[in-house]
Amino acid sequence: MLQVRVLTPRQSCEAAIKAIEADPTTANLVVLRGAALEGKGDVLLFDVARETVNAIVDALRSLGIEKTGSISLHDSVTVVSEAADRAEAAAGGHPADAVIWDEIEDQAREDADLSWSFLTFLVLATLIASIGRYVDQPILIIGAMVVGPDFAPVAAICLAIARRRWSLLRPATITLLGGFALAAAIAWLGWAGAYAAGFVDFAAATTGPQTQFIVKPDAWSFIIALLAGCAGVLSLTAAKSSALVGVFISITTVPAVGTIALTLAVGAWDEAWAALVQLAVNIVGMIIAGTATLMVQQRTLHHPRKSLVREARRRQVKRAAKRRS
Repeated sequence: MLQVRVLTPRQSCEAAIKAIEADPTTANLVVLRGAALEGKGDVLLFDVARETVNAIVDALRSLGIEKTGSISLHDSVTVVSEAADRAEAAAGGHPADAVIWDEIEDQAREDADLSWSFLTFLVLATLIASIGRYVDQPILIIGAMVVGPDFAPVAAICLAIARRRWSLLRPATITLLGGFALAAAIAWLGWAGAYAAGFVDFAAATTGPQTQFIVKPDAWSFIIALLAGCAGVLSLTAAKSSALVGVFISITTVPAVGTIALTLAVGAWDEAWAALVQLAVNIVGMIIAGTATLMVQQRTLHHPRKSLVREARRRQVKRAAKRRS
């Protein structure tokens, strides 16, 4: 179950209460009169099944509540209540399969913007990956994959395309590609300086049988990227963070960026190009699979109860007509 908190102006409160009570998958409604909006609004607290939260949010939005008040969703709530059990049973399906689009979009908006923490983790991951390639240690490559935060903007790009949230597409793309470019440039400066000083061996920088896969993009690279993109989006929509770690280990984005920096620093142009192709293959594969997965989810899982939305809008129109008369 999710707990929902609604701050609503008094003129919309009754319509909101009726919309909530009309949905059998809600329970335990509490109304606090005059507790919001400097005494000019009310607070509604209630529980709702995860499977149908999108429908109730749409119904409340149709009343314009998000413009004059707010709608907050609180997850990880344990509810010991027979009424909540009945609401959950009425929802059908399984809570783990529910996709809460407002929650996913809110996270995507945050991930789409470039931040210092994102850049810091990406630079550190790139440096670890380049060292792993230089010393030919797969464990360092795996560590770099786990540290790398690059799947977040990839998921934001997928959501922007699948849900047509075009305002997310540009910042997410800039965050992803700009972050890779900056991380590669910083790593290149370090390796170029070390190479000029004689601390880096050309042969070691361009060989290594255990990490050779980074500069050997093939059809399997694309297939793995497709699978990782699908698994990554599913882990985000289902809030399964443990599965997301496996996605990080599956993709070869950060190792490719680290290898690009290393090989450019020593002048190994062929390997730098191969690593760039590996990076492109992984990004494209994840975006294709992630977008397709989101499109399938929004078409097949938990369609909103349109009758609730229509009913809320009908009541809103009726109230407006009464005010005019």
